[in-house]
Order: sequence, then C-alpha cells, then structure tokens
Amino acid sequence: MNTKALRQKVLDLAIHGKLVPQNPNDESATVLLEKIRAEKAEKIKKGELKADKKDSFIFVGSDKRHYEQFADGTVKDIEDEIPFKVPEGWT
Repeated sequence: MNTKALRQKVLDLAIHGKLVPQNPNDESATVLLEKIRAEKAEKIKKGELKADKKDSFIFVGSDKRHYEQFADGTVKDIEDEIPFKVPEGWT
C-alpha cells in the first residue's frame, strides 16, 4: 500500500469513527460543539479570549447542503468543496 492510499484509508476510518473504540455513553458531537461555542462566547464576553474575526462553523441547511457561517454573519455554500461523502449524523 502506498502513502497516498494509506492516508486515504486513515481518513476514511477517522470519518467513520473506526480509529478508536466508540463509547455509546458519549454525548453527540452536536451537543458537544454547542457547549464549546457557548463556553467560548462566555469567555469572549468576560474578556478572557479575543473574538476571532475568521471564526466560522459548518452546518447542514434545510436543503441538505453544507454551509459555512462566518463570524460576521455571512454564509457560504461549501457543498462542492467537501472532498468526501459526509456520513449521516456526522458533525
């Protein structure tokens, strides 16, 4: 197996959550990411962190396409930029 094929295999395993054992008691990634965003917003409010002008997050719209929303509120369709099929329920 060459290096390129090996990298692709590792990426595939990572995307599907097969690199490490999965704990069914873990909360979903969506909940965890929302907690992280809230904690970050609180630290910015308190002055412990500076707001990142390049901050963004990716979400799936009602049309099932992937979008990136930036800190300034702009939204960009990134469906054509995703190099692999994103598994159902992946965040």
